[in-house]
Amino acid sequence: HVHPSTAYSTGAWLRDVMKLIDNGAFLERPVIFVGGTGLYFRALAEGISEMPDIPQSIRDRWRYELQEQGAAKLHRILLREDSATGMMLKPTDGQRIVRALEVLDASGRSILEWQAARGRPLIDRASTRFFVIEPDRAELVERIEARFDRMLEKGALDEVRRLTDLGLDPDLPAMKAIGVRELQAAMAGELSFPEAIERAKIATRQYAKRQTTWFRHQLGPEWMRLRPGDRVESTISDPLSSAT
Repeated sequence: HVHPSTAYSTGAWLRDVMKLIDNGAFLERPVIFVGGTGLYFRALAEGISEMPDIPQSIRDRWRYELQEQGAAKLHRILLREDSATGMMLKPTDGQRIVRALEVLDASGRSILEWQAARGRPLIDRASTRFFVIEPDRAELVERIEARFDRMLEKGALDEVRRLTDLGLDPDLPAMKAIGVRELQAAMAGELSFPEAIERAKIATRQYAKRQTTWFRHQLGPEWMRLRPGDRVESTISDPLSSAT
């Protein structure tokens, strides 16, 4: 629901949810949030640190500096201007270094100060049920491969071609979506299409593994673990019986 040139974030997603709440979209009806991005769910239930709006001119400046000078040089600048943040980041982590410099440049405050101030949660945990569906690993791999094949059948290659024609910053989230760079490499003749497809499937499996690990270690005990086909009617029917 946003243009590929938009650097969409967890904070932007929460603001979109808040608009729906303010407009009464959720009144007197059960609401189901579905997805695979754990940070979004944590922010929904626990709140998230507000970040300042970054003018596009500041974004462009620091991205240009990253391309021209490299991450290590910007890391030295960050250490000088915001040593606490600089010491927490690797000199090779260009994306996070640029983010910290953007926030400092736009607000005059360290990104650590912004992160320390957490906003309010948007849902009532006591009346909410939380579920994680954990399919068998072999079944998950099979679904991942079938999903990417369906994406190709439905025009993923044309979509990547149109995205490439926009000439967007390669660091934008849309340009980093799994499959985009692999298919771009195939269209440029750097990979065969079978190689690109296999690399995209491998990257998706690796991402799914990271998600599984994140859900296992980062979410609280109120999250129920389910297998595909598990029946949860009795659990959902009484949402106030416990904190889950």
